[in-house]
Parts: sequence; structure tokens; C-alpha cells
Amino acid sequence: MGSSWKVAYADFMTAMMAFFLLMWILNMTPPESKQGLAAYFASERSFESSSVSPVSNNPFIQQTDKIDTREFKISEVEKSHLAIAQKLKQMLMADAVPQSSTGISSDDVGVQLRINSDLMFKPGTAELSPGAGKALQDVITILQEYNLYLVVRGHADSDEVRPPYPSNWELSGARAAAVLRYLVEVGKIKATRLRGVAYADTRPVEPDVDEAAKAKNRRVEFYFHRPEVMSYSVVY
Repeated sequence: MGSSWKVAYADFMTAMMAFFLLMWILNMTPPESKQGLAAYFASERSFESSSVSPVSNNPFIQQTDKIDTREFKISEVEKSHLAIAQKLKQMLMADAVPQSSTGISSDDVGVQLRINSDLMFKPGTAELSPGAGKALQDVITILQEYNLYLVVRGHADSDEVRPPYPSNWELSGARAAAVLRYLVEVGKIKATRLRGVAYADTRPVEPDVDEAAKAKNRRVEFYFHRPEVMSYSVVY
């Protein structure tokens, strides 16, 4: 056996030291910080799967009309996200946009607004509908009032592709491009603050088993984030 057991023993002791250090840190952490951490890890915050509920599980977003930030020790970033989410929610309600067709969620980098494509495009097309202007004006208002950058994410359902688009990649990309063009031409938003990405049907909200699920999967997502995190992979 030789001295190999010493290496294993050293690894074990290192792990135990790390464990006890973690326990000490948790014991020294204020209760309100623990609640924030619990909410952070418990909320639906993984945009990689693009699973966004009609109202996010993040308590800072879920109760935007009830929270008084003076009662919570939250960071300036969280306060900013709260203000943005609250304003988005108020504007969508004022525009009578169905809650089932939209969703607001947040992570530690930014705030995401999801709008089902049927509110903005006819299935299989990338031409903005007459009713798209209301939702896009809300996006423009946020960009005008806050120093934020925006990533527009285009999505499609698995059976949506039709001419002139050879695949859902072109369709979802054309949708993102149509939105970006509107923001620049109508909203006068600087193009340097905007990015677009096409996901085709690779990130469904739900499996495409019926028409209701497909309607949720063909969507456009608006991800508002701070300028300094432009290079973060989570942005895209």
C-alpha cells in the first residue's frame, strides 16, 4: 500500500476543512441573506432551458407590487431588477396583454420578458403584426429609461417552418431581426445596445405535443442586462 493512503487522508482532511468553513460562514450569515440565497437557487432562473413561468418564482419579481425595498437588505442590482420587472408588469397590464402569453423572470445578470410569438407574428412568418407595437413600445420605454443592453431571442415551434424559410433557424432569426429593426428605426435605440440570437426550436418551454404547447414555444424573449456583462455566456 505504501504511502498512497496519505494522499487520500490529506484529501479527506481538506474536504472536512472546507465543510466546516462552509458551516461557519452559514452560521455567520444574517437570516435575510440566507433567504435571498435560498430564493436565488430555488427560483426558475435557468435560461438555458428557457423555462419561464407566467410570473417568475423569484420572490423579488413575484411580489413586485407588494415589496418595500427598505424592508430588505437587497443589493442595488436586485433593486434595479425589481424596478424593471415591476415597470414591465405594470405596462403589460395597462396594455391588456394576456398574462398567459407573457412571462417575467430574473437572474443575477438581468431581467427577461417573454412574449408568445402569436401576439407579434402569424405562425410561420416574421412579419410584425399590427398589435406588436404595444409590446415593443414597452420594451423601448425600458431601454429609454434605464442604461441597459438587450438581447432579443427568437424561437419557433418544431412544425412551424414554411417557405420562404428553409428551416426554423432562419425563421427564428428573422423574427429577432424584425424586432431589432423596429427598435432601431421606430424606437431610435442605438444598435450598439442590441443583440439578436436565433434558437429555432432547440429550447422549447414545453414538449411540442399539442397546439397549446407549440403556441408557448414560438416566442420572442427580451433579455435586459447591464452593459458590463455583455460578454457573459448567460446573456445568450
